[in-house]
Order: sequence, then structure tokens, then C-alpha cells
Amino acid sequence: MKSETLIIAGRSYGSRLIVGTGKYPTPVIMRRAIEASGAAMVTVAVRRVDLTKRGGDNILDAFDPSSVTLLPNTAGCYTAEEAIRTARLAREAGLSELIKLEVIGDERTLFPDTEGLLQATRVLVKEGFVVLPYTNDDLVVARRLRDAGAAAVMPLAAPIGSGLGVQNPATLRLILEEIRDIPVIVDAGVGTASDAAIVMEMGADGVLMNTGIAGATDPVRMARAMRLAIEAGRLAHEAGRIPRKPYATASSPIDGLIRRD
Repeated sequence: MKSETLIIAGRSYGSRLIVGTGKYPTPVIMRRAIEASGAAMVTVAVRRVDLTKRGGDNILDAFDPSSVTLLPNTAGCYTAEEAIRTARLAREAGLSELIKLEVIGDERTLFPDTEGLLQATRVLVKEGFVVLPYTNDDLVVARRLRDAGAAAVMPLAAPIGSGLGVQNPATLRLILEEIRDIPVIVDAGVGTASDAAIVMEMGADGVLMNTGIAGATDPVRMARAMRLAIEAGRLAHEAGRIPRKPYATASSPIDGLIRRD
């Protein structure tokens, strides 16, 4: 999906980096890090905020809605019904039609329940939500989510919060090659700037991360590093890398060399 900016459901966003709002040492560091990241969209776990309380330190009031879009998510939901109900609560609270959909199938790995994810996607799309489902790196599931009306698919690079980077590049590459009519945003597992650059060089339309920034020794510096890595990786992808070769190739052509004998 070629575009100068990230486009989701017809809306353009000025950054291909989406960041989370959890796990930061303090609210002040969170705000500074998100500003340094340049992100135009931030995720908010609906089940972890008080939707009725506004003002003060409430995260819902921490950002200027004219420059940053809040992306509510259904983190912590283990059934389709629970995720659907959480999405409805977010919309009723006036947050957004956007929803990052999570239906967790395993408590230890936090891998998605793909059956529940598909079920919830179909229901929420019919109700007018712009659904961005977090899924595993499975081409068949990604295809079915797209066909169910998802506005993007968000395959993991590695388990949530692991920082392992891309563990299955072959399967992720299959998704990136086939799913071209909606964005593919890699979600989970990015631990440092090089991970982010690799993902973007592979052709991802964007990256969503939280722990990689919030858990860093210096979240603000890491946020800036991630921002630069996303930009560099996208530029490299668009530029087109040279083919890998098993042997050396001279940097300077031998044609026209001045003979000294």
C-alpha cells in the first residue's frame, strides 16, 4: 500500500508510528515520550481507564485531539463478547469509532484467539466501527479479517512486550506481500530501533509499540530513536535495496580503467 502517509479508512495520519500509553514511569515521561515519537495516534486501554472521570491526570485528557487521535483498545478481553462490549463502551463514552481489537486466547503468551477475533470483527464492522484487529502472523487469518471488513490488520512480530523483534520473517513477509488493499501495521514485539527499521524495510505500513518505548531506560530518547527508525526504514523500503549476492562486486566499474603498463 504505497502512500506518503499512513491512511486508515480514508483518513491520513502524519506518522507511521502508533504508540501506547501504558507502563511509563510517570505521566510526565509518557507525555514527553509520545511527543518525541511524533506519533499521530496513541492507544488507550478502555478497561484500564475511568471513562466517567475527566480532567486531572485522566489519560483521556492528556492529549490535544486536534493533533493526536486516541485509539481505544480492548486489551484484557478474552472473549468476543467481552471485546464487543468494551468497544461499545468506548464509543458511548465519546472516544472514537476507531477500535484496536484484541481478543486474547492464551494468558501466558497473550496470543490472539483468532476465532473470537473474527467473530468480534464481523459484529463491530456491521455496527460501524473502524476495526484494527491485533492478530498472529498467519496469512489465512489476516485474509479473513480483511474480508470481514477490518480497516487494517495488525500482525505481531513477537509476543506482546517481549522485545524479541521479528521472529517469523517468512510468515510476516507473506502477509505483507498479499494484503495490499488495507494497511498492515506490525503490532507487538518491537524492542529497539533496529527492529522497527527492519519491519518498515520489509514493507509494513506502520508499527504499533508500547513496551519498547515505555520500558526503555530513557523512554524519551527511545521514542525519538523509534521515530527516526520508522522514517529510515520506510525510506529504505521505497528506495529499494540492492540484491544480496554471495560474491564481491567492485564499487567502481573496470571499463575505461587507465592502463599503467
